Amino acid sequence: MPPSDMQPYELMQRMADFLERESVRYRVVGSMASMAYGEARFTNDVDILADLTLDKVEALCREFPAPDYYVSPQAIREAIIHRHQFNILHPASGLKMDVFVLQDSEFARTNITHGRRLKSEGLYDAWFALPENVILKKLEYFKEGGSEKHLRDIAGVLLVQADAIDRTYIDEWAGKLGVATEWKMVCERLREKTG
Repeated sequence: MPPSDMQPYELMQRMADFLERESVRYRVVGSMASMAYGEARFTNDVDILADLTLDKVEALCREFPAPDYYVSPQAIREAIIHRHQFNILHPASGLKMDVFVLQDSEFARTNITHGRRLKSEGLYDAWFALPENVILKKLEYFKEGGSEKHLRDIAGVLLVQADAIDRTYIDEWAGKLGVATEWKMVCERLREKTG
């Protein structure tokens, strides 16, 4: 039985282990990824990009059984068919995992085929999206909703990774994804902050 004080990385690792056993391509994305590359902050959410197929639904539901978890088999099927997201809840801890089914787009395919294996001793060992792709998705989320937390996450990754970030790659994809203005704004803000 999962503990009520389950941590986000434990929920993330459980999903990563399941997907690897089932030979499903995946990447840890969102806040967990931005914290792995940047600065830590509190989050109750785990975001996973996964190339799930309908034949994995039953096994996934067995991996996250009631009453310890809440997951709807129907929601998973619909997400796979329509290529959107579903979630898995761990009510005792209040944790939520959003699973984004791989969309049929050039960026999604790039995101899931390129990544980094990140390990944190005793915490996690999983495949994460590239930091550049984490930044690009955060730019999209900021454009959609305007939440400053996405900009803070981006700044954290840029500050911690510094010279390791491929800014040319981000420039190119920011143009393709329609977030070039947001990317320029983030870079200007960072320059003002760091002098």
